[in-house]
Amino acid sequence: MDLRTRYLGLSLRNPIIASASPLSGDVGVIRQMEDSGAGAVVLPSLFEEQIQQEERLAYELTSISADSSPEASSYFPAAVAHNPGPHGYLDLIARARAAVDMPVIASLNGTTVAGWVDYARLIEQAGATALELNIYRIAPGASVTGAEAEANCVALLKAVRSQVKFPIAVKLHPHFSAFGDFAQRLDHAGADGLVLFNRLYQPDIDLVRLSWSNDVSLSNPGEIRLGLLWLSLLAGRLPRVSLAAGTGVETSSEVIKYLLAGADAVMTASALLRHGPKHLRSLVSGLETWLSARGFASVSDIKGLMRLTHPEAETEAHERSNYIESLLTYQSPYVRQ
Repeated sequence: MDLRTRYLGLSLRNPIIASASPLSGDVGVIRQMEDSGAGAVVLPSLFEEQIQQEERLAYELTSISADSSPEASSYFPAAVAHNPGPHGYLDLIARARAAVDMPVIASLNGTTVAGWVDYARLIEQAGATALELNIYRIAPGASVTGAEAEANCVALLKAVRSQVKFPIAVKLHPHFSAFGDFAQRLDHAGADGLVLFNRLYQPDIDLVRLSWSNDVSLSNPGEIRLGLLWLSLLAGRLPRVSLAAGTGVETSSEVIKYLLAGADAVMTASALLRHGPKHLRSLVSGLETWLSARGFASVSDIKGLMRLTHPEAETEAHERSNYIESLLTYQSPYVRQ
């Protein structure tokens, strides 16, 4: 069975990628991921705020007299083990590349061009196989238009693309006004791949403490449908760009569905946080078993098999027809038919 796929111009032994999470910040765990069948790994995101903080602290420390107490080193906050900040991040890349044979994809998360270009260049020099720009932008101000928010994202990609040669994927949330056009603009700006989708931070309210709750909610299989829709709409229409799915992958069923819709690669983080790195074995074996049972010889045989092939002018009408049908045919024991 041939499980190979191509993503960002890279050859992967299979389409299942361990996405950015605390797990991928540990080189020992990255080795386990490779041993368990991962096709590639995405390191935890380096946040723009971390870069800014390191630059600010460096300025403050260099402004202190040379006679000052050596306790000045304590001004730096304690590093999180899986995400040691900008300086440690470059070391993580180098150690991960030395430890495994699969592609090691770095991740930058932020909103502005400032500082990103230099770190993208440093990440490339540290040996990362590719870079994922995790664009997390919320425009809460009423004065910021959708066009401006999208233009800022495109400008960020162009700035990074102009300074590095290795492949760049752009990870996006789905809340853009005309996602198809935006995806095409990112293609023209130099993106080698798109990851669909980034999950926006969704806080909750604690009714006992009357405070905002910032806990992380892991994704579940019910969240794959928006990704399936947009993968099926974009697959085949952006021939130069790789497409990766990135939400709700719990079992091999979600992997297969995403591939059928047109994904070149499928990423998972929540399932690995729930079940551990060895869960990758279940995802890979489940994919292989399904292909074999249905007489498919390779992943390539099913990639995009279920993508929407209607002419672009007819696509909206087709999707609206499906929408109407789903509402009119819904059945409930409390609704009289």
